[in-house]
Amino acid sequence: MKTLKYITIILAFILSSCIPQKKEKSYTPSRALRLIRIDYPIFFDDLDYKNLELAIKRNMKFLKRLKPDTIFIYGKDHITCKQVIETQMLILKIIGKRPGIDELNRIIRDEFKLYKAAGLDQKGKVLFTGYFEPIFPASPKKDEIYKYPVYRRPDDLIVVDLSPFGERFRGEKIIARINGKKVLPYYSREDIELKKVLKGRGLEIAYLRSFIDLMFLQIQGSGKLLFPDGRIINVGYSISNGRPFRSIGRYLLEKGYITRAQLNMQSIRKFLENHPEIWPDIIRYNPSYVFFSIRKDGPYGNIKVILTPGRSIATDYRLFPKGALMFIRTKKPILDKEGNIVGWKKFCRFVLNQDTGGAIRGPGRVDIYFGTGKRAGIMAGSMKQIGDLYVLIKRPASEKEPSLIRKLREICYLLKKRFNFLNQSYPISP
Repeated sequence: MKTLKYITIILAFILSSCIPQKKEKSYTPSRALRLIRIDYPIFFDDLDYKNLELAIKRNMKFLKRLKPDTIFIYGKDHITCKQVIETQMLILKIIGKRPGIDELNRIIRDEFKLYKAAGLDQKGKVLFTGYFEPIFPASPKKDEIYKYPVYRRPDDLIVVDLSPFGERFRGEKIIARINGKKVLPYYSREDIELKKVLKGRGLEIAYLRSFIDLMFLQIQGSGKLLFPDGRIINVGYSISNGRPFRSIGRYLLEKGYITRAQLNMQSIRKFLENHPEIWPDIIRYNPSYVFFSIRKDGPYGNIKVILTPGRSIATDYRLFPKGALMFIRTKKPILDKEGNIVGWKKFCRFVLNQDTGGAIRGPGRVDIYFGTGKRAGIMAGSMKQIGDLYVLIKRPASEKEPSLIRKLREICYLLKKRFNFLNQSYPISP
């Protein structure tokens, strides 16, 4: 065991430098958010406050697991967990009174500090996409119909924390396996799905009908499996193989199989159903692989609380504070009774930062959780809109602002409301 420990420690450094990785732009939490002094948006909410109250109460379970002096990074400010809890308790108190739009905005202007996401290329614009919890037909046993296994985490998959090796590795981890005296990257998707390296190890939770179902289950990170006898089990993300995620949509675009205008979940699924022969190429293109665990309920976000449809979002956990109260402005799809998209509508709402994702990287990406089932899947699959992301924190009592700043914020609000900012009517009572 000692030999194994020393090998893991020594080769961790080698792996971190030898595995070729795509270079990303360098972002830090301090650059991901910037403090807004005057130009506050108009705050209102397109959803019922009851599910916001539910989302906040679930969020409190995460916050209360932490020590009160735990630090979160809000731009250039260090905020304690106690302050975050106080912020969300205050919001619960405010929305409990169901204030009108003028009263809501007056309170937020006076009581809250506001940060805006730097967005794509530091220009403040954020790309919003969506995700959901799918329901897939499945079987506990393999047969001629159900052939594609959903795997649980293998015993030989290890996580190596590199933090003890120096400041430059703080917070960095690698996922690996041990082969004799070597530490190697864990098996790729090609190894698992084409070479069947995990077959016969008893890791199968269930079997799905198609590789497309398995691919989308892994992209969403959780789902419900419907067995032939009517039984349903929840499965959720356990861990990945540590390989880089590469978008299937990007692959189809690069190959010219679909156009950018056609790029959504429904068009991708339809193309793959008509062209199963390209499945091996897709497997080699995206080496990332997700392992699952059975859950009693869910789905859960990365802060281990149940997600709330429309209120939970996923961001880059390296840049944005977990469990933060946020506010978003973008567009959402409008569906008819048959589930067809008939238009798009601008909206604003309060959300909680409760999840993350392999494709959600940088200060300009947000994924909105739309819920469970087909209708949620259509909305999530079509969601690809530019918008704004803000983060709120209760202003400390000791922090007094110049009256001029407060007055300018009020004038800004009145002007935006007067000229119908966002080009839509505002509700009298959200």
